[in-house]
Amino acid sequence: MTANMHAFANGAELAGKLADKVAETLSAAITVRGSASIAVSGGSTPKAFFQALSSHSIDWGKVTVTLVDERFVPSDNPRSNHLLVQENLLKDKAAAAKFLPLYQATASVEEAAVIATEKTKAIGHPFDVAILGMGNDGHTASFFPGGSNLKTALDPNTPRGIITMEAEGAGEPRLTFTFSSLQDARLLVLHIEGEGKKDVLAKAEAPGEETEMPIRAMLRRAASPVEIYWAP
Repeated sequence: MTANMHAFANGAELAGKLADKVAETLSAAITVRGSASIAVSGGSTPKAFFQALSSHSIDWGKVTVTLVDERFVPSDNPRSNHLLVQENLLKDKAAAAKFLPLYQATASVEEAAVIATEKTKAIGHPFDVAILGMGNDGHTASFFPGGSNLKTALDPNTPRGIITMEAEGAGEPRLTFTFSSLQDARLLVLHIEGEGKKDVLAKAEAPGEETEMPIRAMLRRAASPVEIYWAP
């Protein structure tokens, strides 16, 4: 499937335009259904986007926010995606949104995945918005090349929900939504910045195995074209 590229002069312009598009999509869902949902990625790239989105006048009390993936660390850990979202998105007007964390204070990451899956079932419909990132190795969410559950994660027949992932270079064990949970988002965005990421994207769009560069699964098999937001 062909992705749609949206290129911007800089990260600030990208953040503003992406926030406008996401706010429009969430508001439209609220008008139709009375609720809306968004799954977001972690890392430093989305900070400016989160801050721009948090100031939009959406009926945030009807929005559920969750994470595409998470490290198995408490929410006060500096590497926690929960902490990143708490400090940059769930503030100002967006403080009224409902947040569903993936990390659970359980004895094992496997138990956390089961509990998080049950809790996120409350969303009850495909995500209205899913924002993905991409690593230099072509991973997205926690779909890492060589990951312990990569084939399960990418299998379209794997039930919706959260599974565990461990991989060299990933650090802590991960919790990640499956491909089946993300691929049919009404607005599926790949947010990347930097010339290096553009080079990684070009490689991902070339022929090759999805397990070598898991972002290929989204680019090739998502229900609708991925909207790529890029800035140098």
